[in-house]
Amino acid sequence: MKVLVTGANGFIGRNLCIALEQNQEHEVLRFTRDNNVNELFEILQKADFVFHLAGVNRPIDEEDFQSVNVGLTGIILDTMDKANRPIPLVLSSSTQAVLENPYGISKRHAEHMVVEWGSRNKVPVYVFRLPGVFGKWCRPNYNSVVATWCHSIARDEPITISDPDKNVRLVYIDHVVNEMINSMQGNIQKDAEGFCSIPTVFEVSLGHIADRLKNFRNNRLDLFLPDCGNLFDRLLYSTYLSYIPESNLSYDLKCHEDNRGTLAEFIKSPFCGQMFVSRTHPGITRGNHWHYSKAEKFLVLEGEALVRFRQIDRDVITTYKVSGSKWQVLDIPPGTTHNITNIGETDLVTLFWASEILDPDNPDTYYLEVDKQ
Repeated sequence: MKVLVTGANGFIGRNLCIALEQNQEHEVLRFTRDNNVNELFEILQKADFVFHLAGVNRPIDEEDFQSVNVGLTGIILDTMDKANRPIPLVLSSSTQAVLENPYGISKRHAEHMVVEWGSRNKVPVYVFRLPGVFGKWCRPNYNSVVATWCHSIARDEPITISDPDKNVRLVYIDHVVNEMINSMQGNIQKDAEGFCSIPTVFEVSLGHIADRLKNFRNNRLDLFLPDCGNLFDRLLYSTYLSYIPESNLSYDLKCHEDNRGTLAEFIKSPFCGQMFVSRTHPGITRGNHWHYSKAEKFLVLEGEALVRFRQIDRDVITTYKVSGSKWQVLDIPPGTTHNITNIGETDLVTLFWASEILDPDNPDTYYLEVDKQ
């Protein structure tokens, strides 16, 4: 199927085009600001479906609301009539279409044109009245508070919050794209007024968004895992990452180095403890300690190691030989003194997990040799 996408370089258009192209059954015909409206006749001769996403919401001249939001919509509909190609069409509109401002009026006018045209031609048309949309590739400092704040906070720039308690309604870009693609099969949800709806809508306060984004920035410094306990926060975190400058995607870990090698904290969480990684030189043993309550896991990533256990009030020693050539996780129970020795000829790289974040004032770590002798 050949699919025309107007506004193909915009936020929704870019995401939609990429999703459509993942399905090799679709050929995407792009129409952008670089195209001339005179090209529409030829393009529409080929198209089997239209996604009309092009529009403006913050033009320099308010007349552009009519010339683009209304005018371009009319040109597309007239061109399909002239080409005798009445094909299904999706229109991207806005919940602001109910407002009596130039933008809302222009979007409402475009909606009426599309609905009337579809009824007259007996062709399915789908109008999406979208609230704020967030996700990767949305233009900052334009009309999205999420995009603007993600961009600014990722660059340690200040943000302005007029009212932290104000709630906004948001939908996620992938959910929008999925529903738009579903419309191609006529599989779509509509509200009581007949507008296409996105099943998952988030209502969150501006203060919550700002706090979460600032925490995401700080997590790269304090090593805490981002709080992704609910769907919105998880999607917001993914969105935030897409605004970090590509030159700043990496960050250093604080390494503790001694004669044994190096050790660094990787990530930590108040809900699931912490992870750290070590590099141990050949012949070196780490550990020889036990914990009352803390549990651990060891995973050798590179090299060869001998891991030894002994219950603190018993004499029997249990030994495991592990290697980076076959990843194998070892559980370290509490009440068991344990150590790990590099028995290879190269550095040993090990990933550790502990069920608790290290508390220097109460580390729950007690020295005790595994081998009594």
